[in-house]
Parts: sequence; structure tokens; C-alpha cells
Amino acid sequence: MEGEIPNFIMVWILAVASLSYCHTIGKLTSPGLTRLLAILPVISFFFFLPLNLTSICLGGPSSFFLAWLANFKLLLFAYGKGPLSTTPPICISHFIPLACLPIKFRKVENKIKSGSSTSAPRGQKSPFNYAIKALILATSLHVFHNKQYIHPKIILFLYSIYMYTGLELVMALVASLAQAFLGVDFEPQFDEPYLATSLQDFWGRRWNIMVSRILHPTVYDPVRSISRRVIGNRWAPLPAVLASFFVSAVMHELIFYYIGRTKPTWELTCFFLLHGVCLAVEIMLKQAFAGKWRLPAAVSGPLAMMFVGVTGLWLFLPSLLVRCEADVMAYREYLAFTEFMKNVSNFVKANYVLHQ
Repeated sequence: MEGEIPNFIMVWILAVASLSYCHTIGKLTSPGLTRLLAILPVISFFFFLPLNLTSICLGGPSSFFLAWLANFKLLLFAYGKGPLSTTPPICISHFIPLACLPIKFRKVENKIKSGSSTSAPRGQKSPFNYAIKALILATSLHVFHNKQYIHPKIILFLYSIYMYTGLELVMALVASLAQAFLGVDFEPQFDEPYLATSLQDFWGRRWNIMVSRILHPTVYDPVRSISRRVIGNRWAPLPAVLASFFVSAVMHELIFYYIGRTKPTWELTCFFLLHGVCLAVEIMLKQAFAGKWRLPAAVSGPLAMMFVGVTGLWLFLPSLLVRCEADVMAYREYLAFTEFMKNVSNFVKANYVLHQ
């Protein structure tokens, strides 16, 4: 962890400077090849920047924000699409966080009747909801200290819960900080994925919503448009779904490389391709029955979550815990952080006593 914070600051200073350049390029060029060529050096640079970070707490989110979110949004921006391309153009203070953070400005809808109350948007969470998830995440320390006494499968199951709660809390913290500085409202990134009624509901509307929205215009829509000319409109979504999951697999492999600096073992790729195929089959079955017959949500939901859980324990989590040793890294960084805070506290107390 020594030197990680200066490196982290350096990485984000360079990221902000690069995005400021992209904002200026947007004013000077029209959407198309010229803008793409001007932005390509930044996209390449954003693949390199996370290599300067070695921690999971700082390097993991930074690699996701820069190498995935920012690069995909910049590709859309190059062709006048995506959240960065608006009319009139957004100011630079909004452009930069919107480019690299998992946030989306919530649309403000007018009330139908004067004085009528609006219902909470789908996915909006209460502070109590986040407090419960923070308490769940806090138990991870106890589990880590006693994992030699717990069955490995149970450990993987508990770690899957910690991964979800940790991701949601990190995303919520980032959005809250951006909200405090920008004074705007943001949409949540997770919508209680364990309540999904199908794989399509899980991946499309509940799990990491921002990634789904970025993959849709960058991968799904172009592949579907091409496929429509070859296999027709009805079956065009199938190769588009497979392509989206393949790109997601590649990006996950890359981010796990940033975290663990180990060669890919391709379990992650198998996980996402398996889910892509199964989701394509689900779409085919829905089209075949044309809504005339469908499993009740009380049955399809648990089946979908069981499939996500089993395949995640089999293919996804081993890459994170065995290949990257994410739990060991996180615990080591937790100890370094607590030691740092103790030193800061002692320094403040010593200065307070000296000035009395």
C-alpha cells in the first residue's frame, strides 16, 4: 500500500485532465471519425492508467471507472451518442463525473396535478436499506478470521453476498459524493437483484444497471442492426445478447488482471458466455410461446437466482478469490487503513496537547 495514495491522486489528476481535453474536442469537432481519432489516445491511455494502482480498494474501482465506463462512454461520444452527447452540450463540471463514474442524471418529471406527490423512482433506496447492507458487510471480518472452520462452499456463498453489498455500497458512496458536489439527483446502480424474476430481469434491469445501459448502445444495438439484415428482426436479439456478454467477459477479465496481475484462466469468460447462451434461450422460449405460457414469478425467480448462484460459485468467485486473492488483499488494505487512521489520530492528539 506504500505509495498507493499518491499514485491514486496522480491517476485521477491525469484522468480529469484527459477528460477535460475530450470535452474541448467535443466543441471543436463534429461527431464522426475526426472526433474518434482525436479521442483514441485518451481511450488507450485509460487502459494504461489502472496499471499504476495495485490495491483492490482503490485500483479495482478505478480500473472499472476508467478502462470500462469512461472508454465506452467516450466511444459513444465520438459519434455523438450516449450520455455525454447532449443538446446543448453539458458543462465540463458535469461532463467529467458523468464520463467516468457509474452515474446517470435522473430525469425530473412534471407532476400531473398541482400538489400531487410523486412515487419513489424504481430502485431508489432508503438509508435503512444501506445501513442493513453495511452491517452485513461488517460481518466479513469475522468470517475471514474464521474461514478455516467454515466449509469452502459456504465461504464462497457468504463472499458472494459480501461482493454484492460491497459493490452496491461503493456505487452508492460514489453517487452520493457526486450528488453532494454537483447538486443533482442520480439513479441507483442496483435494484435488489435477488428479487429478479428471470435472467433477463436480473441482467437487464437489476444488476449493475449502468453497465447494461452502456453495453446496449455500444454492443447490443450495432450487432442487432447487422443481424437483422441476415437473420431477420425476430432472431436478431440473440447474437446481440451473445456479443454483449462476450464483451462483458473480456472487460471483466481485464479488470481482474488489474486487480490480481495474474494471467486469465478464462473461468470468467465461461461464466458470462454461459449466461449469454442461457439468456438467449430464455428469449427464444418467450418468443416461441408469445406470452401464452410463462412460469409464475414465484417459480422463475428462485430458479434464475439459483442458476446465478451456482454458476457464480463455480466459475466467477474462484477467479476473484483464488486467482486474485481478493479477500486477502482487502483484509491487508483494511489493516493498513486502520493503522493509518490511528497514526492520524495520534498526530492530532499530540498537536492538540502541544497547543494547550
